[in-house]
Amino acid sequence: MRSFRVRNADMNMTEGPLFGKIASVALPLAVSGILQLLFNAADLVIIGKFSQTSTVSLAAVSSNSALIGLVINVAIGLSLGANVALGQAMGRGDREGAERALHSAMALSVLCGLVTALVGCSFAGVFLRWMQTDAAVIDKATVYLRIYFAGCPANVIYNFGVSVLRAKGDTRRPLFYLALAGILNVGLNLLLVIFAKMDVAGVALATVISQYLSCVLTVLALLREKGYCRLILKKLRFHKAETLQILRIGLPSGILNSFFSIANVLIQSNVNTFGAQLIAGSATANSIEGFIIAGMNAVGNASVTFAGQNYGARRFDRIGRVIGICVALEWVVCLAGTCLFLALGRFFLGLYTNDPMVVAFAYNRLWVTIPLYCICGTCEVFAGGMRGMGHAVKPMMSNFFCICVFRIIWVNTVCRPWHIPELLYLSWPYSWVINVVSSGILYGLTLHQERGKEFAVEPLDLEEPPEPTAA
Repeated sequence: MRSFRVRNADMNMTEGPLFGKIASVALPLAVSGILQLLFNAADLVIIGKFSQTSTVSLAAVSSNSALIGLVINVAIGLSLGANVALGQAMGRGDREGAERALHSAMALSVLCGLVTALVGCSFAGVFLRWMQTDAAVIDKATVYLRIYFAGCPANVIYNFGVSVLRAKGDTRRPLFYLALAGILNVGLNLLLVIFAKMDVAGVALATVISQYLSCVLTVLALLREKGYCRLILKKLRFHKAETLQILRIGLPSGILNSFFSIANVLIQSNVNTFGAQLIAGSATANSIEGFIIAGMNAVGNASVTFAGQNYGARRFDRIGRVIGICVALEWVVCLAGTCLFLALGRFFLGLYTNDPMVVAFAYNRLWVTIPLYCICGTCEVFAGGMRGMGHAVKPMMSNFFCICVFRIIWVNTVCRPWHIPELLYLSWPYSWVINVVSSGILYGLTLHQERGKEFAVEPLDLEEPPEPTAA
């Protein structure tokens, strides 16, 4: 292994004040998430306002949200493995290990993207029938989903690429690329839906084209890198040790995200039985909630990155401080979002649709779900700390039992005798409360366990290379 001085372009998260660095990473992530949601919201607004079959088309796009979330969340979960593997290598000052992790991660992204596209395009209709999609919307939903899956290679490669950039503290370029792609998405939506009358196919096509733009920009950025994150296409291959490390961290995270999404698909399947107006209302509320989730996920992702680098540098004292700061930021973000959207919820919901029943259904969901999003954010930070230290199975198991299993039991017991949408929505906040206790205990035990190893491993000198030994 070769140690070397950290470049100025790569953020050193193992020294100096933490709050400013965490904020500088989390803020662009939050803005990126909010921009993504604004562009997604533009899809719903344009299809809801300008489609000739507005409510049905809106429901068709909305009925895919849980299934699309499954694909995206698995890709994001896998990409966390790349973030942690690269971040730990950077914390150790191991340039060669970082290079192997980078190229293994990008090779994995290409493979995963192609497999997802093939399976999704082939079985889109089957998936929607499994979800009990309303007969009035299933044809349009199938068209949308097949086109969307064609963009999965770009989506997966983009997520892996930005995860690599975030490992070095670079969250600004991904934000710029997302902004360009989003502007293109909105422009194409207006062109294809309003003028070309392509309805849901136009929305899906605009999304796919913008995804490929963001993918190309991200790959070009990695090709031009000079530090840890330089991508060289001829070096793309699976390095055994680094690939296994990425999978060891990313696969449990991806499986966990898939469990989340499967549980949400089950909930969506039940929502789909209430008709087009409630489907549209639930999806509209979900879009509003997404703005809180964007800020929450930004802080959670920052906790993974900072914990990863400090774990590589054996700075366990800083890991505890990172998690404390991130939990405080989660509460500020979530409580501010809750106050805003409960006070002005009807106004924001009215931007999506002219149907008063859709707005009423959406507002009811907001009151049930968003008051406890701060608890969900705290869970994200605890899980991020454990993943950054290389412990991905523990948060996976906690989330699996406390959230996924709980929601499945809830839907199949409490919701069966009472066919009420609010009971479905309650499965979210109740599961968060259970999970925050479990994940908090596991995080504390994990940090204590790793602190016990602090003096068993001699920290590496990150500033100067080791002196050569005499022959």
